Amino acid sequence: MLTPFTFNNGVKLRNRYVMAPMTTYSANADDTVSDEEIAYYKERSHGVGAVITACTYVIANGKGFRGQIAGHTDAYIASLAKIAAAIHEGGAKAVLQIYHGGRQAVRELVPNGDIVSASETLAADGGIARALTIDEIHDIIQAFGETTRRAIEAGFDGVEIHGANTYLLQQFFSGFTNKRQDAYGGSIEKRLRFPLEVVAEVNRVKARYANDRFLVGYRFSPEEPEEDGITLDDTIQLVDRLADADLDYLHISLGDFRTQARRYSGAKENRIAILHRVIRGRVPFIGVGSIYSKEDAREAVSTGAELFALGRELLIEPHWVEKVTNGEEVITAMDMTRDNVIPGPLMDMMKFRKGWVPGVK
Repeated sequence: MLTPFTFNNGVKLRNRYVMAPMTTYSANADDTVSDEEIAYYKERSHGVGAVITACTYVIANGKGFRGQIAGHTDAYIASLAKIAAAIHEGGAKAVLQIYHGGRQAVRELVPNGDIVSASETLAADGGIARALTIDEIHDIIQAFGETTRRAIEAGFDGVEIHGANTYLLQQFFSGFTNKRQDAYGGSIEKRLRFPLEVVAEVNRVKARYANDRFLVGYRFSPEEPEEDGITLDDTIQLVDRLADADLDYLHISLGDFRTQARRYSGAKENRIAILHRVIRGRVPFIGVGSIYSKEDAREAVSTGAELFALGRELLIEPHWVEKVTNGEEVITAMDMTRDNVIPGPLMDMMKFRKGWVPGVK
């Protein structure tokens, strides 16, 4: 995992570890990047091969968190450029994660409190999220492309389309939140349409404004618990289509790389291993989840994924990769007394949700 890795398009990483996208809640009041966030990314950019940023909303009604960086107008290009430069300073590739919160958006943070989703459904705040019109769907697809253009102009090495964690792209793919009976809902083929059209638009913009060395990835969640929700059998169909959609990598969202399939017609084996077989080497696959120690990292390799994302462990130990490379011991439990260069709002969130980071002292 410490050896260099080259994507199919020729982009080379110095090793096979990437920093997972983690929400910082720490943007300035105008949704530009804060100095604390710049320091946070810079501190963690010296060891991993790439840094994937916290998610950036692509259109005004897509904002899902307080303190979230924005990318929905050209006014934010300068802000985004600061993030890319900070990551490059440590020698890592910089990837901007782009998304729309859908029914998870915060009502008081979006225009007119108008929360939208694939269908009329329950919003995260207990109110109603209305169904998007066809024209609005097309506007959001275009917005993903426009934010990709801004990422290119800001100097990023790629974008990651966020189709996981119950945000808008997943809401369209899921039968639990997508009850449409038009071109964007009903059969699984129709529920795939919106995610695939977003991928196509991002690739169209890449072809116009960048070159083959600009990375485009897609992050997804494998299963949902609801009866009508995503099963691993559904996700196999999604992943199979995405693997042929001119992407540079696929990235699973998991809390633990060891987890097994739950809602699946086949054997209840490791999720990453199952999906790695589906991909069949067409694109690199990033695994993630609960890699803290060197022993965890060795175990994770057995899943077959080509790359692994480090999330919470890089909050605990910002220089994990460098220390492992040098044969040094790494800290695997959060010590709130250490200066880990974590933005204040994120630190406050961690203190409030003590179970969120294992071993909080």
